[in-house]
Amino acid sequence: MTVLWLIGGYLCGSVSTAIVICYMLGFGDPRAVGSKNPGATNVLREFGKIAAGLTLFGDIIKGFIPVAVCISLGFDQLSIALAGVGAFVGHLFPVFFRFTGGKGVATLIGILLGFDVWLGVA
Repeated sequence: MTVLWLIGGYLCGSVSTAIVICYMLGFGDPRAVGSKNPGATNVLREFGKIAAGLTLFGDIIKGFIPVAVCISLGFDQLSIALAGVGAFVGHLFPVFFRFTGGKGVATLIGILLGFDVWLGVA
């Protein structure tokens, strides 16, 4: 069961928020412009505050959800940690986007927020 949380976290993390948001807003692939990084900073520079804010929020949420779900379902600490690691690795190397991901800062913040709000804020 623990491996399933790792895989679930990885698949959740593999959803590249920057790419999805930019396509939904009609901007195209953020990996084709600027720093070519699919992250909130590149989206901010190239497409503006709204797209960047949505990207940042999405990246935080995709780190938060796997950890929060594991905690709320009462899973052991190893399962919770592996769900977070999976989300982080999924963000860095997303299976849905040819393993070209972001740097993982916002996703890591989401993971830390899932463990403890003060840990995420620190």
